[in-house]
Amino acid sequence: MAVSVISFLLLISFFISSSHSQQLTTSYYQKTCPKFDQIMQDTTTNKQINSPTTAAAALRLFFHDCLVEGCDASVLISSTPFSKAERDADINLSLPGDGFDVVVRAKTALELACPGVVSCTDILAVATRNLVTMMGGPFYTVKLGRRDGLVSRASRVEGNLPRPTMSMNQLISIFSSRGFSIQEMVALTGAHTIGFSHCKEFSSEIYNYSRTSQFDPSFNPRYAQGLRSACADYHKNPSLSVFNDVMTPRNFDNAYYQNLPRGLGVLKSDRALVMDPRTKPYVELYARDQKVFFEAFGRAMEKLSLYGVKSGRRGEIRRRCDSFN
Repeated sequence: MAVSVISFLLLISFFISSSHSQQLTTSYYQKTCPKFDQIMQDTTTNKQINSPTTAAAALRLFFHDCLVEGCDASVLISSTPFSKAERDADINLSLPGDGFDVVVRAKTALELACPGVVSCTDILAVATRNLVTMMGGPFYTVKLGRRDGLVSRASRVEGNLPRPTMSMNQLISIFSSRGFSIQEMVALTGAHTIGFSHCKEFSSEIYNYSRTSQFDPSFNPRYAQGLRSACADYHKNPSLSVFNDVMTPRNFDNAYYQNLPRGLGVLKSDRALVMDPRTKPYVELYARDQKVFFEAFGRAMEKLSLYGVKSGRRGEIRRRCDSFN
């Protein structure tokens, strides 16, 4: 009975989200903020040139926003003495500052050009797309007209975002409960072709792994030794990190999938993709054909950007992205 009630509520939520997403349009700001596209392009380009980690930071921020409460910029809200917001949940403490900063810069410029018009969640969605494209990734359509959410609670985060230590069943469940197929999950995970992971996230897999091995045997041995050297001081320096894609870390391409069968995945959840029969065929497909990966990633990102969007009184246009009006 409980399961059927949950399924019913998820179904209702999906239909509500779908009806709101149908109100979005690519020309939403054409009359109310005609400089929107140019301001977004200028802001994202300048930020990425000055801070090359911005693309990966924005992409991760976008995922962490959309998978909790839907795409509504709830992850941008700062905590108050009375409320601990999403961004201060344990898993979000490592979100890089460049992702937040590019949104703030765009919001500041847009408020000067057309005050009170553009939502923070639209800014994050477009900034992410622009930055992915700048890194050599696919261009995909971003519909506009989302409103910013009115709820941001750290208590709602745990269990709703993928963790590297989760089983494949848990990872699939997170995405399937939001209407995403296994293939779409594997395509979205291709975002790891850029960016980095902190050593503390996988330290247990490269140091004193078991009685018979210093590291998880699913690692390529030479790669594991390289990680052990790179992360040697992670206890003293918790910010130590390594690139997710050791081959082409600054290019958005399909090298991430090509790395996995060779034991070159940083996170346990990455390496698991090539070992599970449900996900392995898609890893192999995207490793063979970058064009197929780009098409799948673009479609999945379009779909993700419409998940749980708010409209009308269910949201607002924030004056500042880090606080409710």
